[in-house]
Amino acid sequence: MKYRKLGNTDIDVSVICLGTMTFGEQNSQEEGFQQMDYALDRGVNFFDTAELYAVMPKKETYGKTEEIIGNWIKERKNRDKIILASKIASKAEGDLSWIRDGSNNLGFDKKNINDAVDNSLRRLKTDYIDLYQLHWPERKVPKFGTLDFEYDPKDTEWTTVEEVLENLNNLVKSGKVRHVGLSNETPWGVMKFLQISKEKNLPRMMSIQNVYSLVNRIFDVANSEVSIREKCGLLAYSPLAGGRLSGKYIGNKKPQNARYTIWPRRFSRHHTRRGEIAIESYFKLAKKHGIKPSTFANAFVNDRPFVTSNIIGATSMEQLKENIDSINITLSKEILEDIQNIHLSDPNPCV
Repeated sequence: MKYRKLGNTDIDVSVICLGTMTFGEQNSQEEGFQQMDYALDRGVNFFDTAELYAVMPKKETYGKTEEIIGNWIKERKNRDKIILASKIASKAEGDLSWIRDGSNNLGFDKKNINDAVDNSLRRLKTDYIDLYQLHWPERKVPKFGTLDFEYDPKDTEWTTVEEVLENLNNLVKSGKVRHVGLSNETPWGVMKFLQISKEKNLPRMMSIQNVYSLVNRIFDVANSEVSIREKCGLLAYSPLAGGRLSGKYIGNKKPQNARYTIWPRRFSRHHTRRGEIAIESYFKLAKKHGIKPSTFANAFVNDRPFVTSNIIGATSMEQLKENIDSINITLSKEILEDIQNIHLSDPNPCV
């Protein structure tokens, strides 16, 4: 396994991070335990979760993922061996009324943040979270398949950056949280948080968790420079575009227990006609070089200069092994040139 520093901290996190959102929905607790055991044995010390999980989010499975991780930590007694990241949910256009107090009035004010952290700590059966992330901004920004920023002058009802950082600072001082990070954030948002934290001596955002894959490289456009120059590295999620880059959906196949088989109308950003063309091109390129497509796609993400860690996910042990195996693959200059040619023919077909 390879390791990189989390932001400007002295924490070494594995370049492969275990994403856990399938635990409690597509994966049982027993299967979750198997995945975590195997990942840890392979040197993965970084696990990512969220209060919102399992996915797809619903009342019946709310918090189940954190509960499974907590049960594993309690049984294995190995909390000191992992760097644990979780996230607080924010305002949403849809119904998330089952989260926290049931009012659907989510945000990053003091009450919401304190309640969210305390509930996560209880489910995770731990006294602290190593990296606590804002799952998505309160303000309206392009996210989850939206590319363009649409300014709304009425969008003013969100907790100020300074107040959010002060609330997080209280958690750091209490020992409940070690470090903080962002998710689904824009370059403006990242820089604003970094600016205020420096000016007010408040916690510094150490990472940004955004979508990144061969078919969605929007992060390259502006956020990549911020990540490198400000030491706020990317925690890349959906590196396989929801599993599509494995090739298992090519030809309109519907593999059992797969995300798009179960929820065919969700995650539409990964399912576009343009995307299918690009995915088939990358699939053929991987096969040409004798690399399993999922390993190939993850290997590309692993070695991007702004990536701190690549958040992989799996519903089977075979998938998990292939994803982790990507750490041993270095793509040649020839392969990278072929990837770039495919990319330039139709940039970012799955935004």
